[in-house]
Amino acid sequence: MKDLNRRTILATGAVALAGAASRSSVAEAQAAPKPLFSVAPVTIPIAGEAEVFPVRRIYCIGRNYAAHAIERGSDPNREPPFFFQKPTDAIQYVAVGTVGDHVYPLLTKNYHHEVELVAALKSGGTHIPPEKALEHVYGYALGLDMTRRDLQNEMAALKKPWEIGKSFDHAAVIGPIHPASKTGHFTKGAISLAVNGKVRQDSDLSKMIWSVAEQISKLSEAFELKAGDIIYSGTPENVGPVVKGDVLLCKLDGLPDMSIKIT
Repeated sequence: MKDLNRRTILATGAVALAGAASRSSVAEAQAAPKPLFSVAPVTIPIAGEAEVFPVRRIYCIGRNYAAHAIERGSDPNREPPFFFQKPTDAIQYVAVGTVGDHVYPLLTKNYHHEVELVAALKSGGTHIPPEKALEHVYGYALGLDMTRRDLQNEMAALKKPWEIGKSFDHAAVIGPIHPASKTGHFTKGAISLAVNGKVRQDSDLSKMIWSVAEQISKLSEAFELKAGDIIYSGTPENVGPVVKGDVLLCKLDGLPDMSIKIT
């Protein structure tokens, strides 16, 4: 009888342990749910490196050259900067030495080019002082802030957000990122854009109202900047429309050219 009781106690304990283990497994499974589907991370190649740059957020500054501010009906006298964002999957990467096919987007009948310097951050924070801001820059790229101008203007006239004019598929064209350790920081240098061989935009980075360092500082007052953030630093004057078949050639002193064809 004693042996039977002992066997019963041992068996009961084993069942209890098995039940506890089972409940633990269920709890662990519930604590770590699996994604319904996978979403590929957005990355940009880094020139001369095996690594790629993972993109967290895309920030853009508006009307950052005085002449462009004037042509867009704004005050060029260093009014406070304003920013907007594009979705990360708006990135269209264009490799050096190629002409990337760029699809003319939906809805618009007035599609504009805006050539820009892009800064890529390796770190961030809040309330970053301008004199410390460039310490957070990993590198630079040449970019295009493509714009559905008619949609932007319509929303602006209605005093509604004009995200539809800026945030759409392939709206953030970009070349490879070049480490600042190799290029240095860009505070001046010729920047231009030609359409079918005819120069339209032609300016210098020194004409930016707010420098890259100041942009980072101002952004960090409103957002906590982090590694993976990129900043489109504004476009010079003479933005204009493109149509299917046009070939755009972007140039910036110190970086390779970038080219796309509107298809």
